[in-house]
Formats: sequence, C-alpha cells, structure tokens
Amino acid sequence: MKIHYSKASYDAKSRRQLFPLLKAFIKKESFTDEERQAMYQISDKEVELVEEISDSDICILTMSWNYYYSQNCIDDAKQYIKKANASGKKVWTWMSGDFGVDLRFKGNYVIFRNSGHKSQLSNQHIGMPVFISDPLKMIYNTTELLMPKYNSKPTVGFCGQANSSFKQSLKEIAIRLKYYIDHQLGRTYNSPQPIQSTSLLRAKLLKILEASKFIKSNFIKRQKYRAGIKENKAKHKTTHEFYDNILESHYVLCVRGGGNFSVRFYETLAMGRIPIFINTDCLLPLANRIDWKNNCVWVENNDKEKIADKVIEFHQQHTKESLYQLMEENRELWESRMRIGAFFKYIYDTKINL
Repeated sequence: MKIHYSKASYDAKSRRQLFPLLKAFIKKESFTDEERQAMYQISDKEVELVEEISDSDICILTMSWNYYYSQNCIDDAKQYIKKANASGKKVWTWMSGDFGVDLRFKGNYVIFRNSGHKSQLSNQHIGMPVFISDPLKMIYNTTELLMPKYNSKPTVGFCGQANSSFKQSLKEIAIRLKYYIDHQLGRTYNSPQPIQSTSLLRAKLLKILEASKFIKSNFIKRQKYRAGIKENKAKHKTTHEFYDNILESHYVLCVRGGGNFSVRFYETLAMGRIPIFINTDCLLPLANRIDWKNNCVWVENNDKEKIADKVIEFHQQHTKESLYQLMEENRELWESRMRIGAFFKYIYDTKINL
C-alpha cells in the first residue's frame, strides 16, 4: 500500500485531527514497528509513504475537513484534491467529531466519518468505526472473551448519561437550536442536528426496558456525561464500572449521543456483547458488507416504543450456545474489521466504494 499525503499540511498541535491511518506512521523515531502493530494493527512493512502523488496507490488528505474549515485553510485541502485528481488518484478524507461540515466541493474523493444521517448523504460518505483501545486488555489484562452467566431472561446493560430532568432536556434542546440558527445564518460550518434531547431519549428507552418483567435490567444512570469526570478518564473507577456493566450483561443499549453515532456500539462489540442498536438514520461502517441486523438487536427509531418486545423476541430465538457464538462473532468482527489498521486494510483490499 503506497500512500501519499501532504507533509506540509501536518499540524502537530492538532494531531487529533490527523487522518486516523496516518497516526500509525507519523510518530517519533523511537516508536517501533512492534508498538505500531500492537497499537494500530498495521506494520511499516505493509505501507510505503511515497514522495510523489504519481507513485501512490492512495492519496490521503492529511487533516480532517473540520480542521481545514476551522483554520480557514480550506483552499489547501481543495488544491491537494485537485492535484491528486489530475494524476488520476482518488483521495481519502475524513470528518471528525460529532458534527459534519457542509461540503460543496466537487472532486474525486471519499469522506470517512463516524457521524451523519445516512439518508442525507451521497455515496462519497463512508461509515467509519469509532476507534477504541481493546477494553479486555486495557481493563481486564486479557484478550480472551469473558462470557456472562446465561439466563433465559435477557440481561440488558447500560451505564451512562440518562437524565430525564426538564432542565437537562431544555439545555440540550437550546444547544441544538443554537447550532441550527447559526447554520441558517452562515455562522458555522457544522451541519445542524435534530432538535432533541438525547439524554431524555435514553431515559425513556431505559424506562420501557425496566417496565418489562421478562427483562433483567442492569442500569447505572448518570446525571452527567462520564459522571462528570474530565481527567484521567481511562483510570477512573467509573470507566471500570462502565465496562463491568457491559461484562455482566448479554445486551447493551446503544443510542446516539451528541452526534448521530454511538461509541458504546463499538465498545459493546469489543467486549463481545450484543448491541441493542437504535437506528436514527446512522451511517454504519461496511454496511454493504456486514448485515448488522444479524449482529445486534436492530430497532428502527420509529419502532423504539417496541424495544422491549424486540429484545425478548431476539433472545428467544437463541439457545445458550448460539447466543455465546454470536458474542464470539461480535468480538471477532471488532478485532478483524473495526480497528484502525484492520479497517483501512479491509477498505483498501476490497476497494469498497472506491
């Protein structure tokens, strides 16, 4: 895989906005290939960074679209794409964070992103996983899947913000309304989001699940995101509580947050559990290769009132053996397709949407 990117565009102070795959190769000299494989699942033997666009298999826009807009250097991005296209090369680009940006630039490029509303996007937009560290290794010092105790009654887990208070709902709606007004007035490059409270949405869904006598609820409801913790998040006890909650459950409720995607969806797969996925017109990765409805309890947003029935029906279709097999498949799917190196190598090898 021969990759070209603009070295002059790299901004070390904004490394979080660097194209995810490039993070594996723009490192300090002391960084070893063994460390690269462990952290990014890719080796420098598999990738060659070339100096000339004409020598490349792939051209990558160095930073995110969000970065180019925020730094008022969008023309730099456009010029790189035009130059690559002139050499017959398609460009890989990405959008970071909860919100996309409005792109009205025609060219031969694709946009990887976590967020977005699928029905509103062209085929240029490709769903990308949220890339996370292996929680089994990070929290439990193992890579072996730890199975929950089986029960004919499904155990549904959730640990996170689910605040149904009027004050919290009003706050979230006000934030969304401001984004919408700013977008309409041309004061922001971010795409607007539906005007709603996602904390209230989660709280309502948990209430429906709790009301079912055929479901065992395993819920830790937080009033604030990550219980208000802002520093040393990975080491804080709330992070361990979060993953213990997944570990003790068969299923985990996964609903959009500020952006139209769920980080918890990927954390659940990584833990070898089964997501209860509320589809709010989400852009999932590899949707043309993976039938996600086989790997999770799929609930369309307009059917969310039936969430308990759908969980019960899904669970009753499985024996202990088939449920455990699905958990193993979800863990393997995360390891082989949803990690940085694995995902982009799969995209490159299969030429999906390219």
